[in-house]
Amino acid sequence: RLNADNARFLLLAVLIVLYMLCGAAVFSAIELPTEREAKERWEERLENFTRRHNLSRAELRHFLREYEEASVAGIRVDDIRPRWDFTGAFYFVGTVVSTIGFGMTTPATVGGKIFLIFYGLIGCAGTILFFNLFLERLITVIAYVMKSCHERQLRRKGVLPHNGRRGSGTSEVDSLAGWKPSVYYVMLILCVASLIISCCASAMYTPIEGWSYFDSLYFCFVAFSTIGFGDLVSSQNIRYESQGLYRFGNFVFILMGVCCIYSLFNVISIVIKQSINWILKKLACKCCHRCQRRLFRSRRNVVMPGNVRSRRNISIETDAVNESDTDGRRLSGEMISMKDFLASNKVSLAIMQKQLSETANGYPRQMSSNSKQNGFSGGIGALAIMNNRLAETSVDR
Repeated sequence: RLNADNARFLLLAVLIVLYMLCGAAVFSAIELPTEREAKERWEERLENFTRRHNLSRAELRHFLREYEEASVAGIRVDDIRPRWDFTGAFYFVGTVVSTIGFGMTTPATVGGKIFLIFYGLIGCAGTILFFNLFLERLITVIAYVMKSCHERQLRRKGVLPHNGRRGSGTSEVDSLAGWKPSVYYVMLILCVASLIISCCASAMYTPIEGWSYFDSLYFCFVAFSTIGFGDLVSSQNIRYESQGLYRFGNFVFILMGVCCIYSLFNVISIVIKQSINWILKKLACKCCHRCQRRLFRSRRNVVMPGNVRSRRNISIETDAVNESDTDGRRLSGEMISMKDFLASNKVSLAIMQKQLSETANGYPRQMSSNSKQNGFSGGIGALAIMNNRLAETSVDR
């Protein structure tokens, strides 16, 4: 089990690294030309500005660095609302506990940074627990709907009575155990729900924030997936039409979107794990197929130890072990443990013990006349057991 887990872990690590390398190559090919063009345009504007106002490049760059520091502190050229009023702080803690972390607002004081460490530690753990419970409740709801639809179909067909009573809460939960949906069905539902929420939220962000619809969809994915780049952030202007209603809608959409996307990530991780197990199984079959055939040919008459081989069920009523007589046969080059020997010869040892007890008490088992006529004598041990069986066989004949 440990080796399988290690192999799965290593294969997943390799696949993640390859995935990151491919992603880096694609993004570099797409974004690098645009970055170079923007840098050339900026250098040209900077050169024109220094000539027009008779400034040195060093002084202008020093001023721009100061503005970058002010921008980090929350200062912008355009008038915006304060970042650290109560509503702004509430929006900030929402991005913290949901692990979004846009980055447009960060604590600047030492006390704020220290408090953020402990606040985020508890808040993020509690929110992740909430997301996991949300996924469990979603699966339970889907199972309940599937069970209800099935019962409705049975009632229409007349198989199930219409006045059937439901059991208690515990029995109801137990009855839903067999109706758990497949991981692919849950993934499809979460994908549809995430798409619907993103489209509705984008329809709200586009007219209010002034973004394009595609940029709004992009913001929804970045925010709902808790990536949180911070290039687009909602609810940052100083005034909105129906400001209270918009902030409430923004909060609801982000909460629902994060729940759905986080649950979708968990379900996709299960699918990835199944795919990794399938890959490992195929690799093991290709690499070890010849070795297994050779091992099977060389050990086809070997009996596995008792703690390894699959045993048949033992009935309590019959008090007998349903094992074949060939379970104890091994090659001469293999050792057999006392546990395996006793397990393979339980019946024979029981008969031997009975014969020894009768002999010790002075009441030997009487041999039948047929046995004496056939030349079989009594005895104790494995040879006596064999003689008795041969005698019974000859008598039946």
